[in-house]
Amino acid sequence: MTRQPRIKSQTGIYHIMFRGINRQNIFEEERDYQKFMELLINTKQELELKIFAYCILPNHGHLLMQEKELGNISTAMHKILTTFAGWYNRKYLRVGTLFGNRFNSEPVEDDKYLFALVRYIHQNPWKAGIANNSHEYKWSSYNEYTGKTENIITDTEYLLHFLSVNKKDSINIFVKFHQETSKDNFDLIDTQKITDDQVRRKIIQLLNGKEPHTLSTMPQEERNIIIKALRENEGLSIRQIERATGISRGIISRIK
Repeated sequence: MTRQPRIKSQTGIYHIMFRGINRQNIFEEERDYQKFMELLINTKQELELKIFAYCILPNHGHLLMQEKELGNISTAMHKILTTFAGWYNRKYLRVGTLFGNRFNSEPVEDDKYLFALVRYIHQNPWKAGIANNSHEYKWSSYNEYTGKTENIITDTEYLLHFLSVNKKDSINIFVKFHQETSKDNFDLIDTQKITDDQVRRKIIQLLNGKEPHTLSTMPQEERNIIIKALRENEGLSIRQIERATGISRGIISRIK
């Protein structure tokens, strides 16, 4: 099957997700996480990338990055994942593919969507049951934002300055925002293996026979109720709803 071209971001910012093949672990011990971070830091410096958030978990990882030049993200991820896979295979005496397919990416064009993504990424560890809260987890950018750990890789200034010009106040707002449990699902690898046609049928059923694209023409309150039901009751991801209806992910992600 021919791969679909990546959608280009006007801002150069992308949410990136990679996962171990068959959901297997790609990080077994602390040295594995350290190696990946070394590659990420070196590649960031080489290509002059900005990193707004990251979270590396045992079998997958999330990155929120901005490229300086068009195509840098693909170059960066190819270099990082290929190098890490070779190192990992030599270390654990294994052969074959380590990562499932290529990495997944989505453009980020909206500041509110950006903030929602940062919180979603930082809340991954405790939602996965491997930490009690965001600040307890070592392999994410959360503590770089709060000042608990040294800022070695994350470009925190943009988001914090957006919250307040006063650094202390901005951190307090950031922490409070993260204390709110996000119900967003920004998983770029759809967890439910259903086809676009099945997604379409689910939406048509809720719309009493109308095609999915008509959802965008409905009154806002009625539209939002249906989108909420698609996410919470039908288990559809933001990506699936956006693809079927044409409504932007920025709008979908704000509906609570």
